[in-house]
Amino acid sequence: MKNTRLEQLREFLAGQPHDPFLKYAIATEYLKLNDRANALSWFERLLREHPDYLGTYYHIGKLYEELGRIREARESYSGGIRLAREQGNQQTLGELSAALLAISEEED
Repeated sequence: MKNTRLEQLREFLAGQPHDPFLKYAIATEYLKLNDRANALSWFERLLREHPDYLGTYYHIGKLYEELGRIREARESYSGGIRLAREQGNQQTLGELSAALLAISEEED
């Protein structure tokens, strides 16, 4: 069975190849399909191409956690925290800080 939403997003991206939201939407669609490899690939691409797209940091951090890649999760949350401070986004700053604290407490 084809995922028409994923196909639509890819078509939109073909017309707007520099749109970070479309790349983010594709990554999250792969997460919904439980395709972690493709989701990770898209989130990593998004970080390389659009490091100021704040929404990426929490989701890739959670994915890294699921994959047991705790160091990368911590780095993602920390990078997102710095960016959230720069952008003045208090809500995302709180979410990223809580995620970072949670993995730190798990290691204690």
